[in-house]
Amino acid sequence: MKSKQLVSVAVAALVAVTGLVSCSKNKSSEKTTFILGLDDSFPPLGFRDENNAIVGYDIDLAAEVAKRMNKELVCQPIDWAAKEQELNTKKIDCIWNGFTMTEERKAAMAFTRPYLDNAQVVVVRSDSGIKTLSGLEGKVIGVQAGSSAEDAINDNPSFKNSLKSVVEFKENITALNDLEIKNVDGVVMDQVVANYSIKQTGRPYIVLSEGLANEEYGIAFRKDDVELRDRVQLILEEMDKDGTVAKISNKWFGTNLSVIGR
Repeated sequence: MKSKQLVSVAVAALVAVTGLVSCSKNKSSEKTTFILGLDDSFPPLGFRDENNAIVGYDIDLAAEVAKRMNKELVCQPIDWAAKEQELNTKKIDCIWNGFTMTEERKAAMAFTRPYLDNAQVVVVRSDSGIKTLSGLEGKVIGVQAGSSAEDAINDNPSFKNSLKSVVEFKENITALNDLEIKNVDGVVMDQVVANYSIKQTGRPYIVLSEGLANEEYGIAFRKDDVELRDRVQLILEEMDKDGTVAKISNKWFGTNLSVIGR
């Protein structure tokens, strides 16, 4: 604290003597942070590494966007089931973490254009003998609460009614752990996350080729934050044109999966 006080005194003295230092009200009041709300257990989009740092594809994209806006990126883990409340109470500036765009969500929030394609799929144990959605009849399915995977199940009533039960988990990671110990027979989740998890962990899981729903990821802002939304969209498109997006996608997926500017 003392060193900061000394710097402040020195700056004040310089202003008084020379009049060379000044700042406008607009500049001093401008927000210097860009707060991203996320589920920090959602690899490869946003998760904690071995050093407990939050990393991922979305994080790398957002860090570059924040840099180009001259803002500090702040990654704020949130309860995914309360994500819209976190946004509306202004605890975060956006929801950016594999957030599926639905008509209901688009009516409530201001979304960017899609930046990544996705699908809701079912992960099962490779030794389960289950090959199709019909093979899950009478089985127990795990799903992350408040996720679009939950919506995909509810939007397929014939599939849902064929199941023995649907168990909600706070995180996909916990659901996959329960799949390993056979507490559930399958987990409905994002294809991007499922493929990455299987590749990284080497667990004996497979993704059923028959999916439940095709989706698109977008970045959500408050309805009255259209200016910020448009600024982020413009920067993402610039990043796509200069090759930055492709570089980040190749780092996490081994190929360019981005649909920005498409």
